[in-house]
Amino acid sequence: MTICLLRLSVDFGLLVLIWMVQLIIYPSFSFFSKENLIEWHKKYTRAMGYIVAPLMLSQLGIYLKIVYDEPSMSTVLPLVLVLGTWLITFFQFVPRHQAISEGQVSGTLLKELITKNWIRTTLWSLLFVVSCFYCLRV
Repeated sequence: MTICLLRLSVDFGLLVLIWMVQLIIYPSFSFFSKENLIEWHKKYTRAMGYIVAPLMLSQLGIYLKIVYDEPSMSTVLPLVLVLGTWLITFFQFVPRHQAISEGQVSGTLLKELITKNWIRTTLWSLLFVVSCFYCLRV
């Protein structure tokens, strides 16, 4: 499989995943009672980790390889977007998910998940579009 097809596959996987999280999963949290959400959330984050971690690690590796093979502004900029998703995920979302798992559930926190997740949704959508243009060019 070429790096281009691998890149498109991983970027598409994250695109579909983030839109499902944005439109279905995060909004569904408000339909749980606090106790049920805490119990479900622990299972959800563990299961989601098995899906998200390999995709994000693969995406990072692919973009690092592309930059290594052909360093230019057109390859570095998408890597910066990938790193942005990592920073936002670990500094904005991991703490919020940890708070939910610890029972610190509030309407404000659940709304913040949805509102702030638009940043990741936009970044991963943009990355997929950039990948499509990149692969058409190659």
